[in-house]
Amino acid sequence: MTTVILAIHLMIAAGLVFVVLLQKSEGGALGIGGGGGGGLMSGRGTANFLSRTTAILAAAFFLTSIALTILAQRAATPRSVFDTPAATSTTGGTTDGGTTPGAPAGRGGLLDRLQGTAPAPSPATPAPPVAPAAPTVPAAPAGPVVPQTR
Repeated sequence: MTTVILAIHLMIAAGLVFVVLLQKSEGGALGIGGGGGGGLMSGRGTANFLSRTTAILAAAFFLTSIALTILAQRAATPRSVFDTPAATSTTGGTTDGGTTPGAPAGRGGLLDRLQGTAPAPSPATPAPPVAPAAPTVPAAPAGPVVPQTR
């Protein structure tokens, strides 16, 4: 389905470029189909036909673009954390130092390297409390403070 719409999309894009280049150029630069009369259609009739064809092809181009976007969104897997279901554990905790049982092994990312191989301490043996450090008072300068330029 996507391939068919993509092929139609490319044909519409090529037709749109062709029809735009056929229109009479007011600036005199890129118009291929400008020039004098003497053709099958009058200048005004050709302009109306080409402008309507351009509008129809532009609308078809937008519709195929939107259709391709919708098809691409449906084919994509969810990439958000909120789109995936949460992994639940029946034991209520982890057994191997921070990884969920049955979860796939790490892929060597930054978090895997930072975690290391040492297991986390168990919650049954809390770390001893550390006394807060005594506040230090900065020493007064020996002389006047001169601002430095950079």
